[in-house]
Amino acid sequence: MHVHLVFVTKYRRQIFDHNATEKLRTYFSNVCADFEAELVEMDGEPDHVHLLINYPPKLAISSLVNSLKGVSGR
Repeated sequence: MHVHLVFVTKYRRQIFDHNATEKLRTYFSNVCADFEAELVEMDGEPDHVHLLINYPPKLAISSLVNSLKGVSGR
């Protein structure tokens, strides 16, 4: 199963540069691996990122989203 997620910065502040996006890609990939999911594609703009994730049907997507938001907020 696939899910398309979009994470937006607070007040749509433009804080994501190329380096920040690459760090997020690493963090998101690690979280997905912990949940037996796969980060298929990721792209972003200065104020948001798009994720395409392939995940197993047994996974509650809310758990994955909470973990992804947790690592992205640090």
